[in-house]
Amino acid sequence: MRRRYQPLPPPSWAERRGQRQPSLGLALLKIDWCMEWAAWALGNWALLEILENLGTFSVLIAVIFYFAGSADRTRQRHYAAWAVINSAQGKGGSGGRIEALQELNLDHVALTGLDGSLAFLQGVQLSNARLSRCSFQAADLRESVFRSSNLIFCNLRSANFRNANFERAQLADADLSEADLNGANLSSANLARVDLTDADLRTANLSGIRWKEISSMRLANIFEVRNAPDGFLQFALAHGAVSVATDEEWAALQNAAKH
Repeated sequence: MRRRYQPLPPPSWAERRGQRQPSLGLALLKIDWCMEWAAWALGNWALLEILENLGTFSVLIAVIFYFAGSADRTRQRHYAAWAVINSAQGKGGSGGRIEALQELNLDHVALTGLDGSLAFLQGVQLSNARLSRCSFQAADLRESVFRSSNLIFCNLRSANFRNANFERAQLADADLSEADLNGANLSSANLARVDLTDADLRTANLSGIRWKEISSMRLANIFEVRNAPDGFLQFALAHGAVSVATDEEWAALQNAAKH
């Protein structure tokens, strides 16, 4: 609380007139003297100090109410985000889902069971997301980030994950058949019991992946994969993977396998 002090009153008119400054005319000096007295009188008016204190108090009350209502505002934002996501289920395009998903994830909301099939979610940032049993089937997720995310039991079939980041992601039991993982970063990802049938792994970074329990690599393309762990290439080829540079060559092998 501010300490009040009693300012000295201005000099009388006679005293001020005697102190007349050469640069000021008598009329201006009179106006200046009157204003000094008005300022002194208002400075000693208790009502003004009360109003000032009330203004400070009202700001304090507003701050208290703002923080008290923060939980309700957060819930309202979450409801709005889920409304955007749910209303766009099964539809193409983004429909505001990128921003909605990122906002929920930043607030540490679990996205378990999310249905993002067919969605355009290119570049979505979902590090550390809880996405188990979700579906991104046939979704466009190029250059997306799922670093350290939980994607176990997810349906990722035919999704486009070109240049996506799955570093340290949990992908156990996920369906990545026909997924485009060209150039993706899968370093230290858990691929236990993952289905990689017909998956495009060309130039993917496989450093430190958990691979020995992969359920299927039939016709997966491992051409020029990077940082493959010891034994992985032999395992992949022994389980039906192929290593070809062009889509035409790969398609020919896939068509041949169907007949």
